[in-house]
Order: sequence, then C-alpha cells, then structure tokens
Amino acid sequence: MATDMQKLLGTSEEDDDEEMDMDVKEEDDGDRRNRDTRAASGSSNDEFMFQQSMQDQVGTPGGGGSRRSRPLEEKERTKLRERHRRAITARILGGLRRHGNYNLRVRADINDVIAALAREAGWVVLPDGTTFPAKSQGAKPTGGSSAVAAGSSASHIASQQTSTPALRVVSSGRRSPVELSACRMKGVFTPAPSPYDILPTQSPELVGSVNKAEGLVGCSVDVINSKQILEIPPNLTEQDFSGTPYVPVYVMLPLGVINMKCELADRDGLVKHLRILKSIHVDGVKVDCWWGIVEGHSPQEYNWTGYRQLFQMVRDLNLKIQVLMSFHECGGNVGDDVCIPLPHWVAEIGRTNPDIYFTDREGRRNPECLSWGIDKERILRGRTALEVYFDYMRSFRIELAEFLEDGVISMVEIGLGPCGELRYPSCPIKHGWRYPGVGEFQCYDKYLSKSLRKAAESRGHLFWARGPENTGSYNSQPQGTGFFCDGGDYDGLYGRFFLKWYSQVLIDHADQILSLAKLVFDSSCIAAKLPDVHWWYRTASHAAELTAGFYNPSNRDGYAAIASTLKKHGATLSFVSGEVQVLNRPDDFSGALGEPEAVAWQVLNAAWDSDTPVARENSLPCHDRVGYNKMLESVKFRNDPDRRHLSSFAYSRLVPALMEGHNIVEFERFVKKLHGEAVMNHHHHHQQV
Repeated sequence: MATDMQKLLGTSEEDDDEEMDMDVKEEDDGDRRNRDTRAASGSSNDEFMFQQSMQDQVGTPGGGGSRRSRPLEEKERTKLRERHRRAITARILGGLRRHGNYNLRVRADINDVIAALAREAGWVVLPDGTTFPAKSQGAKPTGGSSAVAAGSSASHIASQQTSTPALRVVSSGRRSPVELSACRMKGVFTPAPSPYDILPTQSPELVGSVNKAEGLVGCSVDVINSKQILEIPPNLTEQDFSGTPYVPVYVMLPLGVINMKCELADRDGLVKHLRILKSIHVDGVKVDCWWGIVEGHSPQEYNWTGYRQLFQMVRDLNLKIQVLMSFHECGGNVGDDVCIPLPHWVAEIGRTNPDIYFTDREGRRNPECLSWGIDKERILRGRTALEVYFDYMRSFRIELAEFLEDGVISMVEIGLGPCGELRYPSCPIKHGWRYPGVGEFQCYDKYLSKSLRKAAESRGHLFWARGPENTGSYNSQPQGTGFFCDGGDYDGLYGRFFLKWYSQVLIDHADQILSLAKLVFDSSCIAAKLPDVHWWYRTASHAAELTAGFYNPSNRDGYAAIASTLKKHGATLSFVSGEVQVLNRPDDFSGALGEPEAVAWQVLNAAWDSDTPVARENSLPCHDRVGYNKMLESVKFRNDPDRRHLSSFAYSRLVPALMEGHNIVEFERFVKKLHGEAVMNHHHHHQQV
C-alpha cells in the first residue's frame, strides 16, 4: 500500500519499533526481489508481479516481519500520523501534476515522486530502483522511460546494459510488439514486445483510472525529455530536410477520447489541444473506432454519436482524420490505459464457445480478437465474422458519409488482428511471453484445426494434420528448439507445409476483409497495419516472424505476398515501428539477433516493388530532438535515388506533456522537417493557443 511505502520515509519522531519494522521490511523486500528475479529468469513470473509485490505487499502479512502488538492509543496516533502524511503526499502529487509536468499515475506513491524528481535532476532511475547519475555511467541506458532502460529485471535486458562502450544511436524498430508499447503505462514495465494482454495481476484501478488521472493517455513510463533519454552528443549534426517531399503528419488521439457510452470524454480539453496542433500545422489526427463501443450491446445496433461530434470538431478546425476500424480489445495490451473489451454479445458467445478466440497448443484462449478460423463460420448470432466486420464498416460508411465524401476522412485503416495489426497474437504477455521469446503458434482453436486437417488431407498426408511438436514454449530461443534451430524442422517437408498453411491463413484473412473494405469505402484510401517483428531476424528461421504468421525465413520472402495482396485492393501499408526507442543497444540486440532496420527495409521494399503506398506510425511517444531525428531518418530517405517517401506519418500519441513548453517547440520543428520546410536552428518560444 502507498501508506506503507510512505512509512519507509519515516521521520525522526518514529519510535524504535517502527524503525525495526522498516529494517525487516527491507530485508523481506531483498528476499522477495531475489525470489522474483529467480522466478523471472525462469519465466514463471514477471516484472509486473515484482513491481506489484514491491508496491502492494510491503505492508501485507508476511511483509512486515514480527510486528509487536501495540496499545490501542499508539495505533490511533500512528493512524493520525499516517493520515497527516497522506494529506501532505496528496498535495505534493497534486502540485507536481498541475505545475511540474509530471505524469504521475493515480495511485502514485512516494517512490514515484522521488523517481520523477531524481530524473528531473538528471539522474537515471531504473524500474527496480537502481539509481545513478546520468553522466557517470556514460553509455548506460539513461532514462527510466526509454524502452531500453526500463527492462532491468529480465536477464536479457541485463546483458543489454553491460555492453555498449559508447553512446550509439541505433534504430529499434519497436522492440517487439510489447516492449515498446510496454512502457506506456506508468509504473508498469514489462520488458518486452507487442501491446498485448493485461497481466492477470493487473489491478482494475490501473487499467480503468490512469486515464482519469490527468488524461495521461498512452503516456510513456515518464515524461521523456532529452535530459532523460540520453546525453546528446555535442557533435549532433542536424540534417537539412528542406525541399524534401511533403509528408503529412497525423497525431494519434488518446485511446479513451470516446468513452464507453460513445460520448466525447473531454470536449473542452480536446478542442484546446486540437487548436494547438492546428497552430503548428499538423495535418490531422488519427482515432480508433472501437467495435466494443459502437456495437457493444447487441448485434447490428450501432452508436456513432461521439465519433460524429469528434469528426465535426476536427472538420471545423480544418484538420483531416485517419480512422482505424478497431475489431480488437483495448486494455489487453500493456500501454493501454483504458479498457474497451470486445462487444458484450460477442463475449457471451465466447463463454459457451471459446473456440472463437485464438488458442495456443496448451489450449489457452486469447480474447483480444476473434480467430480467423471463424471468418466464414456462421456462429455470431447467425452471421460469419466477415459479415460482422462488413456490416460494421457499412454502418460507418452510411452514418458518417458526409465526412468521407468531403475528404475530411483521408484514410480508413482496417483492423486485421491484435492491436489492429495483421499478425497472430503469438506473443501474449498474459500467457507468460517475454522478449525475446520466439512466441507460439496460435492455430489450435477447432476452426483453424479443421482448416489444417483439410490442407493435410489434400496433400495426402493425414499425419500432418497437427501443429509442430518441437517448437519449445513462449520464451524459448530458436537454437533451443528442434523446429526453429538452424537446419531445424521448419525447413523440412512437414515444416514447410505447415508454415505455408499458417501464413496463408493470415494472407487470406487480409485478402477477404480488404476486398469487403474496398467494396464499402470505394474511392476512399484504405490501409492495413503491419508490425515490426525484428527479433531473431538474423537467424536462419526468423522464428518470431514465423509464429506471428510471416513466413520469412532467410531463404524466402514472406512480405512480398502480403504487399501484393494490399496492392490488389489498392490499400496502403501502414508500418508500425519504434525507430527511436532503443538508442543505446549492443550490436547483437541483447542476444536476440534482431535487426529492426533490416526488417523495415524488407517490408518497405516489398511495398515499393509492388507499387503499394507506405504510411508509418511510431509506437511510443518521444519528445526530444535525438528521437525526432531518428524518426525522420525512417520517414525521409535522404539517399534514395528515386526520392521515395511515405504517404503519411502518424505520431503516437497526444498526451498532455506534448503540449507543454519545450516539447511543443521540438514537435513543431519535427513537423516542419516532415513537411520539407526549412527549420531555423535557434530556439523560439511558441505561444500556446
């Protein structure tokens, strides 16, 4: 409890036995830390549990040691002191939130405050509390909020932190789907990839109320500033992007901008922020249209009220909108600060027929989105999944037609899987996955199993009608498995048959939904979102890509077929990556043999070869010059003889910190460079609207 944490800062007036309690607590915490670290390295526990135990269990029975029984009077006195302290703490937190630009979570305790102040003073505070001066450690990860520094508990991160002899600016490409988004929710760091599932121990308060705090939507572990992320090299050369092609800039709106009743959550705050964005010449905003909100209560009853009001506001300010048809849940991914499940009526069907969800080999279900196995199965109250998606898109097209017809909506992104991305949910945190595990195949619901059996029959090998046995588990490394190791079964006859089928299911799903989307949205620009699965890219099998559905081992191009499917429907490829996130990385990507820039180039070239337009989206907020410069390199290709460029860039995400002081000035510079305008190198003040 926060109060017990505050006791750790006990004043001199505390009596001896309180001090004794404190010592015992610290001892217990040490034991617990060792225990949890051991568990984490064995993948049976996780960083989140560790932090929860640090924050929540300090004062629980067993955490306080042998407490002497105290007279009633003394207990009352202690209670009063605690109340007094809590009131002071609340006022300090309130002041810091209001005036100090500190995004403190709702239930912030003294540790959060000390950490925020220490970072402000230029210290590095890692999630486990290790603190050291930024300057003294040179290339040590600096900034508890950057994805690289934050994951100190997992062993793979430990290896990251020891090498790096000098500062390196390296692209990360979204360390894994989780990791980058992983750090978005304050106080919850999980050391790795895709925004996935909420951990079983996640307290509902954290999911539901972080947003209520101060609208801290999607904010990173701490407000990132250049002091915290790294020391900017004195010889940082600024590239001149003036005269380069104009790339439109969109800012992603907070996840909870529309509430569960489909109303605008904070109209006035939003108008204010939109005006500021307009004043620095941002082209538009990007927003999720959540299936769980719009068709939440009963089939084919749609409520678009809040979205209509939002689009009207955006149009009045002469901005444009990119929308995402979000057929996945929000709140299952680390980084989500609101909870928007799949529609209630779908969850009811799932209770009696859990095979509508993706399922792993052990039979664990993932209710984040629907399995592609039911695309053509008439089990959703008389409709197939494809019909449900089609009806939803058609309702949007009819109800919000004016915004499509007058061009206010410039792009409609179609959600194709978890996080809206075209991939299997192969790395779910809630099932214990941690970066850089290879993940697991997700084809064990009865509908996908039936499809695999059919494919095996048609090849005349009925014994192939099963998933591979020797793929290890979520946190295996390729060389530790018979399937993914060099020369492993992935490249044998059965392996190639299985992977071809598994990846074809993904391509067929994209093909079918995009053809329906093209029907609905006709001349409007549609898009599909692809993740950056870069870990194990430099091994022969590309294991993490295989489990995610991209059949891209070193002897095969797994992205060309996807790009040509998009091309067939005139869809843009929206690539999600985190170019800035990991600025201090050892060359081998902490042993995971990843190569984000290589993955990005392979995907971009697959798109360009098929003449498919490319948009890009970053996966974590960044507010500093070095990070923005890194993003610019991934958007503007200075040395490309064909002067190819992206069709748009979506910045994640609109948080209050972006709107303040120096941050908005830096963001304005970034927007100008994306627009190809000349940028003055001296700082200037920006008048907020």
